[in-house]
Amino acid sequence: MSFVYPSFLLGLLAIAIPIIIHLFYFRRFKKVYFTNVKFLREVKEETSSRSRLKHLLVLLSRIMALVGLVLAFAQPFIPQKDAEVKKGKKAVSLFVDNSYSMSSMSQDVPLLDKAKQRAREIIDAYSVEDEFQLITNDFEGRHQRLVSKEDALSLVDEIRITPAVKELSKAISRQKQALSLADGENKAIYIISDFQKNITDITEKDLTDTTVAVTLIPLQSVQKRNVSIDTCWFEAPVQMMNQTNSLIVKVRNLSDEDVDDVRLTLSLDNQVKPLGNLSVKAQSEAYDTVNVTILRTGWHESRLSITDFPVQFDDDYFFTFHVADKIRVLAINQSGTDKYLNAVFGENAYFQVENQSSGRLDYSKFKDYQLIVATDLKNISSGLTAELKQFAENGGNVLVFPPVGANISSYKSFGNAFQANELEAYETKDRSVSYINISEYTFNDVFERVNNNIKLPETKGNYKMTRFASRGEEVILRYRDGSTYLGKYKTGKGNLFLCSAPLDVKVNNLVRNGEIFVPMLYRLSISSGKQDKIAYMIGRDNVLEADNRATDAETVFKLKGSKEEFIPEQKSVGQKAILTVDNTIKDAGFYDLFLEKDKTLAKYAFNYDRKESRLEYLNETDLETLVGEQADVILSGADTNFTELIGERSRGIILWKWCLIVALLFLLIEILLLRFWKV
Repeated sequence: MSFVYPSFLLGLLAIAIPIIIHLFYFRRFKKVYFTNVKFLREVKEETSSRSRLKHLLVLLSRIMALVGLVLAFAQPFIPQKDAEVKKGKKAVSLFVDNSYSMSSMSQDVPLLDKAKQRAREIIDAYSVEDEFQLITNDFEGRHQRLVSKEDALSLVDEIRITPAVKELSKAISRQKQALSLADGENKAIYIISDFQKNITDITEKDLTDTTVAVTLIPLQSVQKRNVSIDTCWFEAPVQMMNQTNSLIVKVRNLSDEDVDDVRLTLSLDNQVKPLGNLSVKAQSEAYDTVNVTILRTGWHESRLSITDFPVQFDDDYFFTFHVADKIRVLAINQSGTDKYLNAVFGENAYFQVENQSSGRLDYSKFKDYQLIVATDLKNISSGLTAELKQFAENGGNVLVFPPVGANISSYKSFGNAFQANELEAYETKDRSVSYINISEYTFNDVFERVNNNIKLPETKGNYKMTRFASRGEEVILRYRDGSTYLGKYKTGKGNLFLCSAPLDVKVNNLVRNGEIFVPMLYRLSISSGKQDKIAYMIGRDNVLEADNRATDAETVFKLKGSKEEFIPEQKSVGQKAILTVDNTIKDAGFYDLFLEKDKTLAKYAFNYDRKESRLEYLNETDLETLVGEQADVILSGADTNFTELIGERSRGIILWKWCLIVALLFLLIEILLLRFWKV
């Protein structure tokens, strides 16, 4: 048997006090007169013997009460086999998983309530001199320091469910960082979680520090059924007024049972539209297509909803989109007029074509266009090349037709800047296009069916092009001999479309081929990568990008939701404003961006992280296999007292409570002897 505080054993010297009192106690006798003294000697001897026995029992009771009390203060314990007894000041860090999956029910209460109870019991197992850190998925600044036992218990009471989700490896890293600042040599980490598979990424590297004892405390939910709206997206990248666009909805069944009659609804600008019911197989996904017709320009707020129980945080999916007043196309050429583009877009008021001469370009306005078409340019200057590349990287589409007699050197520099295949010598030769890529967006779903009757472009001359596989070319139209007629090159958020033949009608009949030329220009103009994301994920997408419309350094952007308004961290980068929200956004929904005293500039939709939707957990056996001997896994029932359990694991079998019971028991015996044993 060992003692936590052996110095208290000096208190055993106090045993001498009742012994001394007993030895020097002289009872004063009262003289009693008897008429007959025949039985006096016999009565005296019997009374004296009983009195002596009573006094000895009282003395023994007092001694044992003192011994029990002293041992209780010394805190005796029996060390566990093969366990190292850790004495002195301790530093303890607790991670309490407060993500949405912890709102599921255990046997009687939500998992988060059970986790908070476990955290309190663990803290109570340590002394008031020890230091504590408590962190959650929020990673708040106040949780990054060590606090007292009383403050730690207060922090436990303040824990609430949060949309934030952190991998357990990141939590352990934060815990180790805080414990590295602790004074004590005895350090312990506790992780209280349901240990979902998609966040439990603990590796051997996270547990190699032998100076820190890591303990995992799994809590298991009794609920394993969940259906969620995983995501949605528009088939066409850009929404246009009075046009029907297909919205693809992905619904996921995360349970082991088939689910029928999942009711799906769409709310568009506060108008609710039922979409019907879905049936989703177990552990699978279902897709539904919703036709959305936009009747006005500007920003739109939309929400997809399903009805599911008991996990409901992922039953709504918020998204926003913007319908521009105009689709603007810039035509750059030598003369300043492109009659072919004017003919294609001239009859549609939704499209606006602007023609500019290559010698009179305003580069600062490139950001206002969705598509830039360069035709009949003998040379492409380095300045224009740089501006077109920046335009594409920001999400715009660039379409280039080199003219006959083009400066090959300047076009090679242009191709290298875009990491595109380069133009080589011009060849005068009749060629026919025989392949059209209908899987790429430009011609996807343009034709009901592709057959031999489709008239494809024919040319009398074209430039040969290099065919480097490293350039990442995606062929849109191809000649019969396998060479490229029109190739696509991904550049940042946008694309370069490079044609090997001039647009001149004398050598290329593309402009006379309406079933190819017209849809190609329409699709390239509306497929600009400049469209905003329709939805963001809380905790993941922390950076927003907006047009920089601030007039001075003192003007700031603000974000406003249904419950709060705040100023995000912001930085101006050229014509863009980079906004950082970090963990400021807690609630899913819509958030308006505006400048001071200004109208809404943009709308953003934030949703809860779908990581928490998958209710797959690691059980105790899985965790023991995962961590091996590098960490402990506490297997406990609902009624387990963690205060005693943690104490026994750190010091062995604790006996101070039994010592206190012994002290109280002998005090009770003393009282009974004095009260009821009459001598």
